[in-house]
Amino acid sequence: MKTLVADKVSAKMISDLKSLGCEVVLNPDLSAESLPAALADVEILIVRSTKVSAEAIAAGSSLSLIIRAGAGTNTIDIKTASEKGIYVANCPGKNTDAVAELAIGLLIAADRRIADALIDLRAGKWRKKEYGKARGLKDRTLGIVGLGHIGSAVAKRAQAMGMNVVAWSRSLTPEKAKSLGVGFCASPDAVAEQADAISLHLALSKETRGIINSNFLGLMKKGALLVNTARSEVVDSAALKEALRSGRIRAALDVFENEPSSGEADFIDQEMASLLSAATPHIGASTDQAEEAIAEETVRIAKTFMATGKPPNAVNPRKLHTGVRCIIRHYNRVGVLANVLHELRSEGINIEEMENTIFEGELAACCSLVLDQKPSEALLKRIACGEHVIQAMLK
Repeated sequence: MKTLVADKVSAKMISDLKSLGCEVVLNPDLSAESLPAALADVEILIVRSTKVSAEAIAAGSSLSLIIRAGAGTNTIDIKTASEKGIYVANCPGKNTDAVAELAIGLLIAADRRIADALIDLRAGKWRKKEYGKARGLKDRTLGIVGLGHIGSAVAKRAQAMGMNVVAWSRSLTPEKAKSLGVGFCASPDAVAEQADAISLHLALSKETRGIINSNFLGLMKKGALLVNTARSEVVDSAALKEALRSGRIRAALDVFENEPSSGEADFIDQEMASLLSAATPHIGASTDQAEEAIAEETVRIAKTFMATGKPPNAVNPRKLHTGVRCIIRHYNRVGVLANVLHELRSEGINIEEMENTIFEGELAACCSLVLDQKPSEALLKRIACGEHVIQAMLK
C-alpha cells in the first residue's frame, strides 16, 4: 500500500513500514496547504503535527487510513474522514512519560526562572542575587486538571518531589483519588482555589474547549503558575493574556493558539511569549523514547489494517450499534449471504454491521448482522427457509 509519511519520524518506522510491503513516501516538509496535492494515490497517511483538512481528505481519492503518530487527533478533520469512510487511528499512551517529564520541567523552569537566568548569562550578566529568589516546590500543592494517563504520571513525579497533589477529572471519584494519594476536587474551580501550581492534561472536546476561562484564572492564588502541555484550545487565550498582564498569576506553555503547522516557522504571538515564565514550541512528545514507542505502535496499526482491513485504536467508528442484531447460521456455500442481503433489501433494511465466521472444517458459518430496523416476521421466515440456511433469528 502506498503510504505517505508527512512529518519527521524515526528511521526505524520507515524501515519497518517498508518491511510490511508498504511503498513509503517520506515528505516531512509538507504543510496543511501543500498536503492535498501529495495525496492523489496515497492509501495510508501518517502525520504527527501536520494538519489534515477536509480539502486534503477530499484530495485523497484512494485514502483509507489516517494514522496520527501521537495521542490527540484534533489536527485531523475526523468528520470529513468519517463521511468518506476513512479510518482515523492514533497511538494513545505512548507519549505519556515524555509529556509528563516536560510538564514537570516547565514547572521547575518557571519556579527557578531558568530561561531568564540563561538569557542574562549569555548576555554576560551574573545576577545571582536576582535569580536566587524562588518559592521552591516541596510541600507546595500541585493541582491537576485531567487525571488520565499523563495527568497520573505527572502526579507521581510531583509526589516524588514532595509536592501535595489535588486533582479533578470527569471520571475521578473520591475513592479513586484516595487510592492514588491525591486530594479529590469536585470541580476545576476547586483545583484553581487550592493549588499553588496547576498542570492541564485534558483532551480537547466540546466540553473542554475554553474550560480554563477568566473565572477559573480569577480563582487561582496570587502568584500561582499555570502549566499547559495539553491543547491550547482548552484555555481561553485572551483571558490568559489578561491575567498574565495583571501580574497576578504566571504561566508556562508548550502549546499555543494558532501554532505554525510545520516544524520550522515564524512564531507570531510575541505578546504571549513575553508574558510567559517558561515555554517550549509544542515538543511534549518529542523524546527518543516516545518517538520509538509511537513508531512501534504506528507500524502495528498499519500491519493490522493491511491484514484485516480494520485498524486498532480507530477513533471514528461508531462505538455502540443502535440497531437490531440478526444471526444467520448457514452452510458455507456461494450465494447464501447474497440471497439474505437481497431479502433485506426488499424491505428497505440497511445493514449497519456485518461479520461472518467460518467454523473449522469450512462446512458451516455464522453471520452476525446489525440492521437499522426490525425485519417483519414474514421476511425472517423467508430468510430462514432460504437454500443452505440453517437458522435465522433476532437477538
